[in-house]
Amino acid sequence: MTQPLVLAVPAKGRLQENAEAFFARSGLQLVKPRGVRDYRGAVVGLDGIEVAYLSASEITSQLAVGAVHLGVTGEDLVREQIADADARVVLLEALGFGHANVVVAVPQAWIDVRTMADLDDVATSFRHAHGRRMRVATKYINLTRRFFAAQGVIDYRIVESSGATEGAPAAGTAELIVDITSTGGTLAANGLKIVDDGVMLKSQANLVASRTAAWDAGTRETARVILDRIAAQARAKAYREVRARFAACDDRLVDSAKAQFGVETPFGGPTSSGMLTLHCPPAQVYALTSFLRERGAQAVAVADLDYVFSRDNPLFSKLEAGL
Repeated sequence: MTQPLVLAVPAKGRLQENAEAFFARSGLQLVKPRGVRDYRGAVVGLDGIEVAYLSASEITSQLAVGAVHLGVTGEDLVREQIADADARVVLLEALGFGHANVVVAVPQAWIDVRTMADLDDVATSFRHAHGRRMRVATKYINLTRRFFAAQGVIDYRIVESSGATEGAPAAGTAELIVDITSTGGTLAANGLKIVDDGVMLKSQANLVASRTAAWDAGTRETARVILDRIAAQARAKAYREVRARFAACDDRLVDSAKAQFGVETPFGGPTSSGMLTLHCPPAQVYALTSFLRERGAQAVAVADLDYVFSRDNPLFSKLEAGL
């Protein structure tokens, strides 16, 4: 029996809701046939897929060891938990939710510290004055070490945080922190500020593939179907369909529309009956319709697109290249 493709998605909260909505927009409805409390699911209408509901951290570790084929998790977890991330996984697509930055934050009272270079100077002075290195509270140990090394900051030691990291300086357990933030509001409320060049990683949820999973012909074909639908929905989101009828229309008008408005002609140029179909970026729709009417279009219709399938499947090509 052919093994199923295992797709791991977050098990709870906004990440689960956003992940399920993302797949639903691509015509991939995730369901739990055995009840909402079950941690295994399926995709409606598609055989050969097992949906595993896990925490984002578990998804990352399972991708690293090849226990799941595809998963939705944050890039911050991928870069933190997987030392050789690019050798073990492929980040296929940023999903547009779960946005957060991993940042270096220091007390607001440190008015002379605005950059990582300033922090390096303070770290050296701190060690001379106190006989010990500055403490950095964080859950992101590997990201911190790599970033600080790249910035030439060496006079520090990491204090692993297991609770609310932003409270460590006020509690006296660390001098500064590395943490994740969406708006910076929690940091400010705790008397902290982000160093100007201290954004270590701009993270969001990603669709990630495991390089080390068992990819046979069946799982590759299932992945192709999944990624084809996702790519088709992404193309549709990027365009509106504009249809126009002309008494007479030639290729020069189409070339001009392409140059001015970035349109595509999915079905070629105008038909013998004078019908022209264009795919236009949303921000250019009104300007395009005005352009077409000024040049003789008798009627112009604009419609949203659900899916735009093409011969190319860039997401699957990216997967294939990474395996």
